Amino acid sequence: MAERQRQHGRADGTVVVAALMAGLWTTATACSGGAAAESAQAATTPLETLHHAADILREAGSSRTRTSMEMATGGTRVTISGTGVYDFTRQRGRLKVRLPQDPAGRTADHPITELLSPGALFMKNRGAGVPSDKWVRIDTATISDGNLVTGGATDPYTAAEVLRGAEQATYVGATSGDDGTRLHHYRGTADLTKAAQAASPTTRPSLTAAAKGFASAQVPFDAYLDDKGRIRKLRHRFSFVNGREQSPVSVASTTLLYDFGTPANVRLPPKKDIYAGRIAED
Repeated sequence: MAERQRQHGRADGTVVVAALMAGLWTTATACSGGAAAESAQAATTPLETLHHAADILREAGSSRTRTSMEMATGGTRVTISGTGVYDFTRQRGRLKVRLPQDPAGRTADHPITELLSPGALFMKNRGAGVPSDKWVRIDTATISDGNLVTGGATDPYTAAEVLRGAEQATYVGATSGDDGTRLHHYRGTADLTKAAQAASPTTRPSLTAAAKGFASAQVPFDAYLDDKGRIRKLRHRFSFVNGREQSPVSVASTTLLYDFGTPANVRLPPKKDIYAGRIAED
């Protein structure tokens, strides 16, 4: 079992990413409003609407979120799901992420708890030799995907900021959400390099890393916004290179946002609770 040293309360992101993704690929291989609102919608171009979607989320304050990440390789799909809350003002979130079943059909007894924050991802119940009461910290600017796929979920605000790089988009039409809310469906492609240039200072390093690390900086997306311009559903399709086989891997990340205004008081762990030992690579 290969091991690497983590020092000064900061995890080697490559090790943690490799360990998490290795487990996933092992599994994959083994499992082989009214008229007025419509007028306002029509008065704004799709690109203008999408470029400002992240700003509207900040104004909304907070929400509950559900996430889903599907990875496809060799004709097999693996899905990771998560639930939690997110504070768009402070750009902090808390998720419970469940990994898929292992080759024997077993699911992890406890989900991984993830804390999202500008520049850092904290993971608890990570396994791989980490004590159950300790957190692993990953500097998101140091990993090749900028934490768009690393934790098995895309940070909701970062996902919205990807839309700042939208180069082309069309308005597909109106549809209904699961709760009956009218949603406006947009489809297009965003460029991660342009998104990084237009992103907030806190998100820019992560998007810059992703623009360089993915197999393609072009990200197809489907975005569903309500009459207030708030993102309710956002689906990105990323492409990165599988380090084991050096072949492109397709990742579809879906973020659902609902119950806006739900309290999301996310506290980051103190330094004493951050694991400073060795991370075993599965």
